[in-house]
Parts: sequence; C-alpha cells; structure tokens
Amino acid sequence: MVGGALAMFGGAALLALASSTQAASHQATLGIIAALGAGILWGTMYIPYRKAYLTGMNPLSFITFFTFGELGTMTALALSSKGAVPLWHEIVGARAVLFWLMLGGFVWVIGDLFQQYAAKYVGISRGVPLSNTNQLWGLVWGILVFHELRGGSQRVYTQVIGGSILMPLGAVAIALSSASGLEHSRWRAAAEGVGDDYMRAGIEGRETGRRGRHRTFIDWLLVASVTAIFGALATMARNPSMDINLPWAALVSAAMLVLLVGCSLALWRTTRFS
Repeated sequence: MVGGALAMFGGAALLALASSTQAASHQATLGIIAALGAGILWGTMYIPYRKAYLTGMNPLSFITFFTFGELGTMTALALSSKGAVPLWHEIVGARAVLFWLMLGGFVWVIGDLFQQYAAKYVGISRGVPLSNTNQLWGLVWGILVFHELRGGSQRVYTQVIGGSILMPLGAVAIALSSASGLEHSRWRAAAEGVGDDYMRAGIEGRETGRRGRHRTFIDWLLVASVTAIFGALATMARNPSMDINLPWAALVSAAMLVLLVGCSLALWRTTRFS
C-alpha cells in the first residue's frame, strides 16, 4: 500500500510538472502551492469519514450533511469577501454559464458518493488513493479533448507518459493489498460503543431496522424543485466558446458512462447502496 501510494504521488508530481509548462513560471509555482494546500486540507476530511463509516453510516446520509458544510462555508466566504449585492450581481451576470457550473457540481457529487462507498468498504487508506485516479481522466480530457499539451517538448511528453504509467501501477498495487485480521480488529475497536449488530450490518452493506419505506410528498417536492432549477438554468445556458476535439470528447464521455453504469450496477448488487 505504501509503495502504491508513493508511485501514485510520483506520477501525479510528474503530471503536475508537465502541466506547469503551459503557464508562466510564477503562476505555475502558485498553482502547485495551491494544489498542495488543497491536498492538506482535503486530508483532514477523512477524520470524520473513519468514525462515520466504521459505525456503519450510510454514505447517502453522510454526504447529504457533508454538503451543507461545503455550501455554508462557501456562502460565508463569498458574502464576507464581496458582500451580498456585488455577489448577486456577479451571479446574474454569469447566468449564461450557471447551468454548466451546476452540472459540474452534480457530476462531482456523484463521484464523491462513489468515494464514500470506497472509504466505507475498503477503508480510507485504499479507497481514497484509488479514487484519486481521476487525475488520469483529467489528463485524458486535457490532452485529447482540450489540446493542453499541443506543441509541448519531448521532455513534457516524457513526464506525461511516465506519470501516466506510474499512477495506474500504484493504484493496482493498492487494490491488490488485502486487509489482515489485525486491521479488522482495529476497525471494530474504533467503533466501540456502537451497537454490534448495527455496525456489522453497515460495514457489510446490509440494512437494519425497517425496510421498504415509501417516498413522501416532501421527497418528491425536493426532487421536482431541483429538477426545475436545473431546467430553468438550462434555458439560460449558452455553449462556451472553447477549442474542443468533439470526436475525442464523445469517445471519452462514452467510456466514462460505460464505467459509471457498470460500477453502479456492481455496487447496487452488492450493497443496495446502503
């Protein structure tokens, strides 16, 4: 696991160096520093992950409450730095792209939900590094769809290829590592104080308590409201003016959809999203 994590980190570093050649040197340095800072802060969010999932908490419940923390923090930061009126004017002025921002957030939440299931069922030390192979998908989109490395030097392409090889090798090494009996005993010790049946059912992906709850009027009202918001923003949306390779965009999108459907079906059959 340690070797796999180091390989993934090395591959990510090579990809970062290759990408930094597309910007001015001082901008690249600031970008790398910001990325490292983000990594440090994101690392702290796995503290509540561990306790929540060792006690069998459903990832759907976890990420729902988790999202309130994200939205609240960003709202507070935006209001404190800009003020309510300037912030509203900026949002209104950017209404043509709000749909794409909302759509990006929608996709991000679905991906984060998969990471929650990974953290719950294979642990943080395995699930999080494996889910961070999203960097490879970002590389594919950047090179094939958005032409980010067009005109790059041989050194740049060597770094990209080397990083692209190291990262999946590290992911494979982590995926093949198995949990020992001692590790499982520590999982149980960390969840001490929670009902044993509840904890075991949650870790194994089984439901406890009542089954077959019907959706209420409030449930359907929330779904309808969110759908209406997306629909309203879609009517105002405008296609962004970007240099995109449409054939590659279609191919990469199709590959991602196939994997999404396959992973969703496998997770449903095993856990029923519990």
